[in-house]
Amino acid sequence: MPRTTALMTLGDLPAAFGLLTRLPVRVDTAQAMARGARAAWAWPLAGLAINALAAGVAMAAIWCGLPAPICALLLITVQMIITGAMHEDGLADSIDGLWGGWDKDRRLAIMKDSQIGTYGVLALLISALLRWMLWITLLDTALWPAALAIGALTRLPMIALATALPHARSNGLSHAVGRPPLPTCLLAAGIALGLALFCLGWTILPVITVIAAATAVWAIIARRKIGGQTGDILGASQQIAEITALLSLAALA
Repeated sequence: MPRTTALMTLGDLPAAFGLLTRLPVRVDTAQAMARGARAAWAWPLAGLAINALAAGVAMAAIWCGLPAPICALLLITVQMIITGAMHEDGLADSIDGLWGGWDKDRRLAIMKDSQIGTYGVLALLISALLRWMLWITLLDTALWPAALAIGALTRLPMIALATALPHARSNGLSHAVGRPPLPTCLLAAGIALGLALFCLGWTILPVITVIAAATAVWAIIARRKIGGQTGDILGASQQIAEITALLSLAALA
């Protein structure tokens, strides 16, 4: 099916939600397939909505008098439910493959395997624990603005890597969606950065810098080990960006 070339369409928003969440949105499949990666400009908006819902549940738990650790755990749980834990899955598969294989073909085979290895389990544990402990620090100060800013910003590395790196394999989710063109990536960056600045002001600038540095390192690792990106690599970049953003905000606080 030929892909439409418009920079953005209204159908891109439900397509983004259909791809990145398990929310019951109605997606025009034919249009979504025709648009492909050109709909990626809307990914930061989907991320913002995901974290808005998760933060809403955490805030309701706070109002009910639940302790902060429980509220932070609920926030992360809602994130996982809404996304179907697709980013966590990408992190586990990526770490398993990149460090469990001895060449490109073996690494890609491990990443495609549905079974999880020791590296993947450890990566999930570290990621979940770090995010849980760091979200606790934000519950009483800047939960809403931080959650919204992080939700938008952490979808940007996925778009940047999909634009900058070639496909590491000739099939899979990333290959099916395609590579976002540069104008789409720039539009997504403008949306994500604008939302982050609106939510947290100039405080977000060092956070953006650290996220960009972490994304660049992840891109170099992926390029050297498997020659490019896959859906797992993109999903893992969201987790890395979220941890990096939370660490930065905790340090600034």
